[in-house]
Amino acid sequence: MSEFTLELNDDQKQVRDWLHGFAADVIRPAASEWDEREETPWPVIQEAAKVGIYSLDFYAQQFFDPTGLGIPMAMEELFWGDAGIALSIVGTGLAAVGVLANGTEEQIGTWIPQMYGDADDVKVAAFCSSEPDAGSDVASMRTRAVYDRAKDEWVLNGTKTWATNGGIANVHVVVAVVDPELGSKGHASFIVPPGTPGLSQGQKFKKHGIRASHTAEVVLEDVRVPGHCLLGGKEKLDQRLARARERAASGGERVKNAAMATFEASRPAVGAMAVGTARAAYEVALDYAKTRTQFGRPIIDNQGVAFQLADMRTQIDAARLLVWRASWMATTGKPFTSAEGSMSKLYASETAKKVTAQAVQILGGNGFTREYPVERMHRDAAIYTIFEGTSEIQRLVIARTLSGMPIR
Repeated sequence: MSEFTLELNDDQKQVRDWLHGFAADVIRPAASEWDEREETPWPVIQEAAKVGIYSLDFYAQQFFDPTGLGIPMAMEELFWGDAGIALSIVGTGLAAVGVLANGTEEQIGTWIPQMYGDADDVKVAAFCSSEPDAGSDVASMRTRAVYDRAKDEWVLNGTKTWATNGGIANVHVVVAVVDPELGSKGHASFIVPPGTPGLSQGQKFKKHGIRASHTAEVVLEDVRVPGHCLLGGKEKLDQRLARARERAASGGERVKNAAMATFEASRPAVGAMAVGTARAAYEVALDYAKTRTQFGRPIIDNQGVAFQLADMRTQIDAARLLVWRASWMATTGKPFTSAEGSMSKLYASETAKKVTAQAVQILGGNGFTREYPVERMHRDAAIYTIFEGTSEIQRLVIARTLSGMPIR
């Protein structure tokens, strides 16, 4: 077990500086263009693949960092560059993690390479879970998967929404209901291979922010996938469903709390993304305040501006510390007895919204134009309080954890 430290080691510093350089030299110069185009930045993803950032190996190395700081450090630097492009680079990781968490060794070896492709022919993957009536309320999911025993195939029907890379992905990972009576415990995940009939892209969303990241509906109409595309396999699924039925009969709330605790561990990464965006906006505002003169002096000499910058920096550092604590706890197996994962995501997300708004205010009229990046950062920051559980859901999880109430 690694001891907690606030000092990055030499290897971590080297990776951080490498990522920062890529973010500064490749991501930032392209940010405004791809935000305006509202298209997937394939050339930037390809550049990331060429240097080794867009690859399973890179994320695996960061994920298995014994301090737990590899992933949040990487997320902060990439999202410091630009949130929309960074999400296009890391979005495939959502699907890859889904396969790593639930798949067999054969499934992992078969499908994850197809998610990334290679530097000459990059691919992306999509993780499809949310639905029009099932976002925070995952138990209301309606997409069904029915087993056709005669053909050893699963038949999927339903509509997914808010899917990053949905419809343009080479590989889709789809969460579907296999036993409606078990609620969220009756779900399973399926690989939908490239070119499978019946899967199509629905509406592509024109978003307020993170516009370089493709977000769309995924429509599934009698999509047939082979039995081996059920992540984990049929035998494992049957065993899990049987255990869930037994636990439900003997008091299933404890099972739900355990599942929620597992989900908690993924939230610090989103918090780190928010920290990166907030830090970027703060740095722009600080530089502007030191060089912009009014009434014969830099505006940072005005207490009203200086105090805002002091608060911004304090909140960013506090958010990072919450993210690092939760990441370290998750890696070292320390239980989130106070919903520390949700705490980190909640505070970092709200900080990003507040700090980017303050940056716009400090820049005044310039901050309201697209000539300066804080306008885009402010739009991007809004997503952090929405995806991976809204701020309201985070507060609910924290409150119920503290009170001992069941988390549904």
